[in-house]
Amino acid sequence: MANALKIVFGLLTVVTFGMIIGALLQLAFISRLEDSSGFGFPLRGSIQRTRPSGYLLPAGISHWANDKEAAILRLGFVEPEVISWSPRIIVLHNFLSQEECDYLRALALPRLQVSTVVDTKTGKGVRSEVRTSSGMFLRHDERKYPLIEAIEKRISVFSQIPVENGELIQVLRYEKDEFYRPHHDYFSDTFNVKRGGQRVATMLMYLSDNVEGGETYFPMAGSGQCSCGKKTVTGMSVKPIKGNAVLFWSMGLDGNSDPNSVHGGCEVISGEKWSATKWMRQRAVN
Repeated sequence: MANALKIVFGLLTVVTFGMIIGALLQLAFISRLEDSSGFGFPLRGSIQRTRPSGYLLPAGISHWANDKEAAILRLGFVEPEVISWSPRIIVLHNFLSQEECDYLRALALPRLQVSTVVDTKTGKGVRSEVRTSSGMFLRHDERKYPLIEAIEKRISVFSQIPVENGELIQVLRYEKDEFYRPHHDYFSDTFNVKRGGQRVATMLMYLSDNVEGGETYFPMAGSGQCSCGKKTVTGMSVKPIKGNAVLFWSMGLDGNSDPNSVHGGCEVISGEKWSATKWMRQRAVN
């Protein structure tokens, strides 16, 4: 019995250290992208040129002219900004191109339905008063579309989570007075973790501009004041800006779900807020 306990504790220690090392490597990767001039981050408003593929690269980095990987990852455009360490939140400025945002909206528009939340007993979507929006999920075959493949690869690289661990992208539209009350993305039941394990992180991408309100609100991040729809509240919020994304983790470095990752979608005051969400799991989603 004593030997068995030692083995169990030994394995838990290895797993914990592995997660910590993985998280540190991930943060080092993000930091390298954020600080290294070798990636050629442009000043906002700098001149850009169009490549034949339709992707944009900043002027002055001709050595990437034929680099397909650089174009897919939007190197030189994506600007990471760490805004909170607990919970871990990174804003990725210019994560999507304007064309990619418009493409996702056009793909989703004909198939929008009233949004649901996941039922903890059946795993199926059910309507709820905590979430007032409309949305849809991309199909499995749509993941093979070149533009979707590029977005999913970019999500994988910046989150350092394998593509196969990701759920299908969900596109959402919030109209005036619509919202999503604060909630956790991780599961509190055993049913939903059977398929791919627990949710580890979320990539939330903004697809529209000219929205008043509609901020993504983290009540447990920071202790300052921020705007949330028509209110001023305690915590931290991110304004929806077309092309930007928010990457945040639902799991802490200890391998447990992080209660501080609670977040919500603030009430839209005017305009339409479009977003796309990618949830990522511990294992491949089958």
